[in-house]
Amino acid sequence: MAIISESRQLFDGWIAAVTGAVDAVAGRFVRARRIRLAEGHDGTFTATMVPAKSGQVLSDVSFDLDNGRPRPPLPADWMAAFCGGWVEVYLRSDHVMNRLLDFPSRAGDFLDGMIRAQIDRLTPWTVNDAVFGWSAPAMTADDRIEVVFAATSKLKVRPVLQLAQALDAASVTVYATVSAGADTPARIALLDEPLRSVIGPKVNLPRLLRAILLSAGAAAAASLLISIYLGGSLQSDLSDLQLRISQRRAALRLDASGSGSGIDLLAKRKQTTPSSVMVLEAISRVLPDSTYVTELRIEGDKLQVVGMTQDAPSLIRLMEQSPQFTRATFFAPTTRAANESGERFHIEAHINAHFGAGS
Repeated sequence: MAIISESRQLFDGWIAAVTGAVDAVAGRFVRARRIRLAEGHDGTFTATMVPAKSGQVLSDVSFDLDNGRPRPPLPADWMAAFCGGWVEVYLRSDHVMNRLLDFPSRAGDFLDGMIRAQIDRLTPWTVNDAVFGWSAPAMTADDRIEVVFAATSKLKVRPVLQLAQALDAASVTVYATVSAGADTPARIALLDEPLRSVIGPKVNLPRLLRAILLSAGAAAAASLLISIYLGGSLQSDLSDLQLRISQRRAALRLDASGSGSGIDLLAKRKQTTPSSVMVLEAISRVLPDSTYVTELRIEGDKLQVVGMTQDAPSLIRLMEQSPQFTRATFFAPTTRAANESGERFHIEAHINAHFGAGS
């Protein structure tokens, strides 16, 4: 849970930083109206439109604030002017307390933390109940720096914040004009509150950034899964191809090692495999004219002959004498029928695969 909480904080911080950066860049190009609210001695506020190079300039209007609502109500053109505008609020000096603070010159980079740590001592409010700011540091002769510190209560600026939010202003900046000694009065920003993006109220920039980031993450995850799937498929195809290549190379090496070329292999197969035609020719030369064959079967290197003859045992001797046959024997009894003039024989022999030219 702690990891999830830290990740969410980092994510929200990133969204806020990017939103601020986009607003800062957009603010250079978007011409927003600047409206100055000055607090009078009687507690009323006077709204003045800061003149721009082009655009409408309205007459000043004064009003009281009642829980963030202007009394009397603002005219329609002034309400339109506040919408999307930058509001600058100038508080009365008697509503702001100020002090002159000095620090060592090396503390210039740590002023924010050092001043925040002293809010309870410098003001009657806590750091969470006050709005405060300070001027730019000024060097003194004794290698120290001086800043003019100003602060007021958050309750004092709440009505103007409510007014700006109700009128859909883009931002509110609260200033205090204070002086220390005989120096020129300094304008110190006590609060700078962006209320919405300067791009426009219809564009929810944080939501848009979240959608973009989540879409990018989903696209990256999908790309990773696709690449893993395709990579595995391609790797399998590559392995099969490499296996085929290695088998082919092994066959080529075997051919090149002297085991015989393709023609030699064919010739060797021809010499070692019995030919049916040559076997038939050889058996016809061996058997006498008084013998005729009714069945002849060749299975591999084995020959089986069935037929009729006058002297069956003599056929065994004739086949053994032939160089094409060996191990001749009867595989079934020799029989003589009453209506037949010869003997029915069943002879089996082994075929010699090599048939010489003179055989």
